[in-house]
Amino acid sequence: MKYLKHSERDADVITNYYQGLFLHREFGQEINVVIIVKINLKTQKAGHVILFSSDVEMSREKMVDYYSLRFQIEFNFRDAKQHFGLEDFMTRGETGVENAANMSFLMVNVSAKLIADSGEKCVSINDLKTHYRGVKYLSEAIKILMKKPETKIKKEAIEEAKERISQLGSIHQRKVVASTA
Repeated sequence: MKYLKHSERDADVITNYYQGLFLHREFGQEINVVIIVKINLKTQKAGHVILFSSDVEMSREKMVDYYSLRFQIEFNFRDAKQHFGLEDFMTRGETGVENAANMSFLMVNVSAKLIADSGEKCVSINDLKTHYRGVKYLSEAIKILMKKPETKIKKEAIEEAKERISQLGSIHQRKVVASTA
C-alpha cells in the first residue's frame, strides 16, 4: 500500500486515494498522478478516476479541488449551451458575442441560485424553466379571463392552478395538495 494516501468511508462506500510520481514515455518529465477508487460495499462495484498534473509538488487535496473546479466550469459551459442558447446566437461582432456569452452565463448563475433557494433536492434547470413557463401561461390566461367583467376567480384556485400548471412537463414532480375550498 505504498501509494495509498488516504481512505474514507461514507455509509456503504469506501473511497481510497492513491498518489505517486510516475514516468510516461509521452512526457519528458515525471507526472503527479492521483487515482481515486470508490467501492460500494453492498454491490461490490468499483469506479475509479485518474487525475494527473505536471506539478510534482501538488498535494492530492489540491489536485482534486482543481479538477472539481475544472469540471464545474465545463458543466457551466454545457448548461449555457444546452439551456440558454450559447450555441444558437447569430451575432458576429465582438460586443454581440460578449453580450450573448455573458447573458448565457448570467442565466446559469441565476438558475443555480433559484435552484438552491427552492429547497428541493432534485431540481434541474429543465424543471426551473418548466415552472416559470407554466406560471407565465397561467398569468396570461388569467389576464384574458379577467377582461370579462363577470369572471371572478378565488385566490386559492389561482394558487392551486399555479402549482399544478407550473409542474406540467417537469421531470421531478412535487406533491401538490389540493385545496378544499
